[in-house]
This record gives sequence, C-alpha cells and structure tokens, in this order.
Amino acid sequence: MKEYWGSLASVLGVLAFCQSLLQVLFPPELRFAALKLFNRIFNVFNSYCYFDITEIDGVNTNELYNAVQLYLSSSVSISGSRLSLTRALNSSAITFGLTNNDTLFDTFNGVNVLWEHIVTQRQAQTFSWRPMPDEKRGFTLRIKKKDKSLILNSYLDYIMEKANDIRRKNEDRLLYTNSRGGSLDSRGHPWESVPFKHPSTFETLAMDPAKKGEIMEDLKDFANGQSFYQKTGRAWKRGYLLYGPPGTGKSSMIAAMANYLGYDIYDLELTEVHNNSELRKLLMKTSSKSIIVIEDIDCSINLSNRKKSTANNSSIGRSYCDPEMRSGPGVGAGDEGGNSITLSGLLNFTDGLWSCCGSERIFVFTTNHVDKLDPALLRSGRMDMHVFMNYCSFPALKILLKNYLGREESDLDEGVLKELEEVIDKAEMTPADISELLIKNRRNKDKAVIELLEALKERAERKSKSGECVREKNLNDVEEEEQEKRALDSPKEGCAFDESCKKDEEDEEKKIK
Repeated sequence: MKEYWGSLASVLGVLAFCQSLLQVLFPPELRFAALKLFNRIFNVFNSYCYFDITEIDGVNTNELYNAVQLYLSSSVSISGSRLSLTRALNSSAITFGLTNNDTLFDTFNGVNVLWEHIVTQRQAQTFSWRPMPDEKRGFTLRIKKKDKSLILNSYLDYIMEKANDIRRKNEDRLLYTNSRGGSLDSRGHPWESVPFKHPSTFETLAMDPAKKGEIMEDLKDFANGQSFYQKTGRAWKRGYLLYGPPGTGKSSMIAAMANYLGYDIYDLELTEVHNNSELRKLLMKTSSKSIIVIEDIDCSINLSNRKKSTANNSSIGRSYCDPEMRSGPGVGAGDEGGNSITLSGLLNFTDGLWSCCGSERIFVFTTNHVDKLDPALLRSGRMDMHVFMNYCSFPALKILLKNYLGREESDLDEGVLKELEEVIDKAEMTPADISELLIKNRRNKDKAVIELLEALKERAERKSKSGECVREKNLNDVEEEEQEKRALDSPKEGCAFDESCKKDEEDEEKKIK
C-alpha cells in the first residue's frame, strides 16, 4: 500500500511539472488557437450540426422559443416520468413541456432530429432596465449535416404554423363588438370583447343533416385553402348569407361555425358606425381567423347613395325597415348626428381592396327579407354561399328531440313518429317555437312529445284554414273584377239618378254662362 501511494504521488508530481512547463512554453493565446483548431478538426469529422434557440434574444423574448415549446408539447407523452406543466393567459388548456436536459426525437419529411432542453443558472447580472430571469433556458436542435439544407427552413416554418394552431386551439374564443361612436378602449382598439362561450355546434344545430354536411365541407375547404387562394390570386375570405324567417337558427348557425373552425366573432353594429372611413378602420383592426357578422342587414341602416324613389326596392334596407319608425343615430345621412355609410362603402368593406388587409376571414350577413337586399351585395365574392334557414323539418325535429329529451328515433312510438312526420311540414313552426315547447315539459318526456304533436296539429289546422280563406278571398276578388269589367263594357241604361245628374249639369252650365 505504501508503494502504491508513493507511485501515485510521483505521477501527480510529474503532471504538475508538465502543466507548469506547458504554461511557460505555450501562452494562453496559443492554447486558445489550438483549441479552435481542434474544434474545427472535430467538426469536419462530426456528421451533426447544432442550433441553439434561447428563450431571450438580447432583451427581447424569442418567439421561436415559445413556438418550439408549444410544438414539442403536442409530442410529449403525458405518461413521461418528469414533465413541466404550463397554462397560458386566456387559455383553458394545460400544456406539457420538456424539463431540464431532457431530450426528444422528432421526424419531419422522413428526417430524424433531436431536441434537447437546456436550463443553466444565469450569472449575477449588473443593473439593467429589464430584470433578467435567474435561469437561462434554451433548446438545442441537432440535425445531420446532409439534411440541413433539405429541412431546416421548412421545418422551422412548420413549427411556427403548428404552434399558432395549438395556441389558438388552447385560447378561449372571444366575441367582439364595436365601441359606441368608434371610441377606443384602454389598448387603443375600437372593439370591445368578452369570452365567447356559446355551446352551439353543428351536431346540436336543428337543421337538415345533408345541408349541414354541405356547409361543414365548405368551411373545411376554406380553412385548408390557403395555397389555393394564393395560387388563384383571390383574397382568402368567404361570404355567407343566412336568410329566412325569425327563429330558424341563424345566430346559432354563426356560433356553430365559430366553434367548428375555432374562430373569433366580430359582431358589427352598423348603426354605431358614422362613415365609410370609420368602417374601414374597424375592418383593419379585425384579426385573421375570424368571422365578421352583420345581423339583420335589411333593417340596420338607410344608405345615403340610393335614390328615395328606389329605396323601397333596391337599397339594402331602411332603418328598422322604415326610417319614419325609428329616430336617433344611424337613421340617415341627412339627419343630425346620423349615419353616412354608403352602399359603395359597404361593398368595399366586404369585397374591395381594404377587405384584403387580413386573411382567413369569413363575412356573415343575416336577414329575414332577402328581397330587400341590393343585388350588388348578393353576387359571388360578397355573399358566396346563400343558406336558407327554413321552418323545422322532420330531420331537424329528431335533432331537437335528442337535444332536449334525449330521445332517439328508436325510442319513440312508430305511430307518434309517423304523425309527427306527416304534420311537421304543414305546421311551419320554427325550431325556436318547438324548442320552447320541449323545454317547458322536459321533465315529463312522454307528455312533451304528446303536447308537441297536439301543438303541431293545431298549427297545421290553422294554416290550412287561413290558406282556404286566402284562396276564397282571391276568388271573390276575381269575381268582383269580372263584374266590374262586365258593367263597364255593357251599354248604360237610363235611371232616375242619371236624370238628376244630367239636370244638375245643365243648371251648372247656365250659371257659368
């Protein structure tokens, strides 16, 4: 043992002597140059290249770091032994991330890459106008040199796009409305927002399934059509017109569209917009991936560039369908404090140059009277898809029974089901009216179905009687017109009344003479 310790001491002494000799013979500058040369030789024979993505770039937050963190959170398994949990502001979802010095393999276009999350303690910092975090965080990406030129740029672009989708999916949807008179909020925006929590979906929407499927397919094609719109030179936007009687589910359709696509909603109140310039500013402040809604456009404003003689036939609409029935802001351009939005301004808002200042936006107009809309608004490019929201049909009725009573078609008596199918089209009841009947009796499901059937039969009978009265009235009008025509065509016979009229005329002529 003594010999062992003696040999170890001799070796350490030789190493210390060699180190001192190297420091004398090789100055620090020469040693640094040798280290760089060694690293270059190592890199020549190394088949990998490395890229560092730090959390903070100088004094600014690195957007790419946050994007990588979100992207990797979609790949990390929840069953991992150690994960970091995060929850972003205005988000209802919890994301998982890599912990210190943890690694993860990923594949893109058939190429394998390695991600490593590195966390180190930051050195004591001097005084700074922006305090820096105690830990220095970053990701290191390892790629084979031969694959660098093939995937690096496209891979990072893919990560940014994927992270944006994840961020929007995790964030709460917002419902915006324009501020009164165009006033700005605390952030300098003309829109005020509240969380959008409407539960309507296409699954619960009382509508014909075939029509719903057509709308969903159209929305899906639009959301995935960025390359198509760029290739064809069209603005990435689409317009929908929802028209039909009140209570047929137009607002529920808009909510279902927003929930299906994950878009925010901008509810534009035209009566609060004073002129075309203010309308353009509102459009510029809307974000991409949003639905811009103008409800009841036929009863919103009175356009100032349409002649009064044609206002009833060709203008978009009169304020609440008649400007004489409503007073206050937004009635007309000539009124004090009124609204001076023109048809041209609204058309440019939906399909002009200013409508292209954003991307992936949907314009939705609703109306109860489509015949009152100007033909210029109805053409493709402004209202691309016209959706007629009709009275409740039998397929829509089955959806309502499932929503409110939990009754499938197989749970209902065949006789009752057949009666419902026969009477539903004749009754012409809206989904809103049927929903109210089901809500009142939802605790007694059998009673709810029976009362609904009775209400439908009563409504259908009234409709039938009113139709007969209208037909009888039309026949009477035709007979009266024919009698008047025969009376005019037949030769007039003299009567006492005619003689008195003739005498009065002669007396009048004598007075004039």
